[in-house]
Amino acid sequence: MHRNQGLYNYLNEHSWQITEDWYKLVNDEDSESIYSTTDPEIIQSLKEQNQDYFQHLHKLFIEKEEDFFRDFKIWSEELAKDQKHLKTPVQYVVREFMNSQEVYMKYLKEYFSLNKDNVALDQFLSWIDLVRRVVNLSIYIYIEEANRNTLRQLIAQKEIINELSSPVILLRKKIALLPLIGDIDTARAKIILENTLSQCADLRIEDLCIDLSGVAIIDTMVAHEIFHLIQALKLIGVRSTLCGIRPEIAQTAIQLGLDFSHIRTTATLSQALDRIIAD
Repeated sequence: MHRNQGLYNYLNEHSWQITEDWYKLVNDEDSESIYSTTDPEIIQSLKEQNQDYFQHLHKLFIEKEEDFFRDFKIWSEELAKDQKHLKTPVQYVVREFMNSQEVYMKYLKEYFSLNKDNVALDQFLSWIDLVRRVVNLSIYIYIEEANRNTLRQLIAQKEIINELSSPVILLRKKIALLPLIGDIDTARAKIILENTLSQCADLRIEDLCIDLSGVAIIDTMVAHEIFHLIQALKLIGVRSTLCGIRPEIAQTAIQLGLDFSHIRTTATLSQALDRIIAD
């Protein structure tokens, strides 16, 4: 019922004008949005991309519905990975999908108005419904890809932060410092353990000062992970010294019944280095 060669031909004939009409609706002053550009080449690229979208949409009126939606979904998933649009705030991209729909509907109405004798109202309404479904599908696919892209960025940033938050710093030959900062959860503790062991082995460290002055809270879990780290370091031949335990942390450790008696501790990093050198 939805297929109509005459409508397909009409849309193809006016395809570039549809794109020009769409671009007239673009009104964006946000520098984060690709649509705010004044670069003629980028503007032309946006128009060509929009035109490609309309060319695919036109096929709706000459193909079987299930065939169209299958192929359009595959094509849209590739389109959604375009980095220029993924860097643009989601609301602006969704807005342009809606603008495209508005312009497209205008041309559907014009064709129906010119061909009322040959096009039934039910058929026209089916076109409207299908175009809305297509645009909604486009929006859904884009938002889904934008969400995946955001998650990928967050994971990458978290990995970088975790790596930077547990660096083994070489102080002098075979002596290094591990400054721990902020909260330590199970996931971060695992990363600290893996990174520290790897870096100490690569640098051939014999003595490691673990500075806790930047750790705001210590509980049984954190203490357990520190003990685990020290034991693992001992297995690869690295002696550990805890330094920088703040008074409130020491008080909390006593209240929790945490036993640091079997671990070498000092108040400051300089004291730790003096003791290491003296040994």
